[in-house]
Amino acid sequence: MPLEHIPLSNLVKIGVGIDRPEDVVVAPDGMVWASDRAGACAEIRPDGTFRRVGQAGGEPNGINMDVEGRIIIANFGNGLVQRLDPETGRIDVLCDTVGGVKLTTSNYPIIDAEGNIWCANSTYAYPWQTALDGRADGMLFRIRPDGSVEKMAEGLRFANGLALDRDDEHIYVCETTGCDVLRYKIRLDGTLGTPERYGPVLGESWASAMDPNSPPSRDVLNRLGLTDGCGFDAEGNLWVTLVVANKIVAITPRGEVVTVIDDPEGIVMSQPTNVSWGGPDMHNLYIGSIANDYVLETRSPVAGMTLIHQRLKK
Repeated sequence: MPLEHIPLSNLVKIGVGIDRPEDVVVAPDGMVWASDRAGACAEIRPDGTFRRVGQAGGEPNGINMDVEGRIIIANFGNGLVQRLDPETGRIDVLCDTVGGVKLTTSNYPIIDAEGNIWCANSTYAYPWQTALDGRADGMLFRIRPDGSVEKMAEGLRFANGLALDRDDEHIYVCETTGCDVLRYKIRLDGTLGTPERYGPVLGESWASAMDPNSPPSRDVLNRLGLTDGCGFDAEGNLWVTLVVANKIVAITPRGEVVTVIDDPEGIVMSQPTNVSWGGPDMHNLYIGSIANDYVLETRSPVAGMTLIHQRLKK
């Protein structure tokens, strides 16, 4: 089925009142979970209400689920990679340092078929906003099931959302200030190949568009290509959120870019950060945000690609 533009009128607000629902993960049973700064994660009930579970501290950011139904949290506020037991609310710390260096801005985790957790640390700059100048101090690391941690790639321009293709052949990294997505081949020995840009640059950079003497207009912001989160649909299109432009695009397997949702004024979809799919047919689309106090739900023209926890639930 071809990609189609989704009108704003089709977006429904759910989980109203969640604090900074940056990401969403959908369990195999269809239950929707969102990251929640006021706790750890929030379970969004079918009627749209929610309940908070756990206390993670910091700013829970990207989330994902392992095959045992536990939620992995990349905590942007305290740098920790944490694991939430959604039944008890227990929080375990899986990682706080890589190579002896403290994590500062853990951003997004994704889990491969072997149970490895891949995660991005966006920047070591403080405050993190200074990294909008385009500095390349982001990195990608991996936590193995035995708890060992390895740095996998560095020199990234604000490493953000991650995606794996269906067969775990490549890992994709949103470079926020690079306004692009990088792809790394995952070799048979587990190391990574040389990065290559996947698709085109998706807009202007923050550093090139900003005038230090005046605040940016909405027209300027709408031209920015700051990439945040990404995820594959079942037909191999990589959906990418452009957080400042209030836009979601899809990079097709041929490298073409299709705008799927666009809200220039941020009336309904303000600062979208991640996309996730669920539902019985994987056509339910959920959109996280760092500006809204709700998650957006709609129907996707293309089914989402199932993630590992949706394929291999124990």
